[in-house]
Amino acid sequence: MKEYKLIECQKNEAEMNMNVMAAQGWELHSVTYWTKWNVCLLLTFERERPEMH
Repeated sequence: MKEYKLIECQKNEAEMNMNVMAAQGWELHSVTYWTKWNVCLLLTFERERPEMH
């Protein structure tokens, strides 16, 4: 089973966030621009959920 995580960040933070998540085993699934009051990026990550014993 997969799990997903959504992170909101500014353009200058995106690369750092992607590298941190990759080091934790997450893969970038999608990048979306989002505007509410300002423009930001929504980074969606996915990975296989670790099995619980």
